[in-house]
This record gives sequence, C-alpha cells and structure tokens, in this order.
Amino acid sequence: MRLVIDGDGSPVKETTIAVAKEYGLSVVIVTSIDHYSKKEYPAFVEFIYVDRGADSADFKIVSVLQPEDILITQDYGLASLTLAKAAHVLHQTGLEYTVMNIDSLLTQRFIGNKMRQAKQRTKGPKPFTDADRAHFKEVLEGFIQQSLT
Repeated sequence: MRLVIDGDGSPVKETTIAVAKEYGLSVVIVTSIDHYSKKEYPAFVEFIYVDRGADSADFKIVSVLQPEDILITQDYGLASLTLAKAAHVLHQTGLEYTVMNIDSLLTQRFIGNKMRQAKQRTKGPKPFTDADRAHFKEVLEGFIQQSLT
C-alpha cells in the first residue's frame, strides 16, 4: 500500500508523510514541475514531476495508481477516474469519494462552473483549519488500519 498525493496545492502533504512514517508506508507525490522544491524529504517519499498542463498530474496519477493505494486529491474529476482503481480515494477534508457520492459532487462542480461563467457569485472553499487537518489524519489512519488487518 502506498499513499499517493495529487500534490498541486495539497494542504495535507506533511500530515500524510507523518502518518506514512508512523505506519511504514511509502508516499508518492505527483506534482507539476512548477511546484519543484529542493526541500529534503525522507527516503520513503517519492516525487514525480510532470510538465505544465491542466491534466498532466491527473494522467500520471491514473497511470501509476495501484489497487491497494490510497489516493488523496481535491479534484473531483480525478477522483471519479480513479474510484475503480484505488483502494480508497480521499479528499483533504477526510471525505471519502465513493460511487454513491461522486455524481453529486461532479454535479455541484458543474453548477458552480456554470454560475461563474454567468458571472454569478459563488462561495469559494473555506480556509483549511487545524481541525480539518486533524480530521483528515484520523480518517486516513482509519483506512490504513482497516487495510492492514
């Protein structure tokens, strides 16, 4: 099992790395070359850099994802593409994407896009809080423990 992160803009990279260390798991972070970092990471963290492009990271994630992996992404489109491929697909808030909720989430995204195109005001996401981070960590650990038993 690996923890695969859609790394562009993910606020839970460090939390995920800490959890992976605790459970002896590897982490794969797929991100655009625009987010290249010289920061040193532990040996169990692998970065895969992709070219600029709207869906470059998504296509790479789809190609490297394995059935036992847990994917962490805030991208509903990527989540819908990978539901059948990964063990679990999680949002940074701890929400698990499922076949039961993905259609509703994609519909909400579509409506929001249409409203923005019509110049109607829509709310953006709430700021990511420490409580959100703690909840994500709790959910992630639960899925890892469930998968390891």
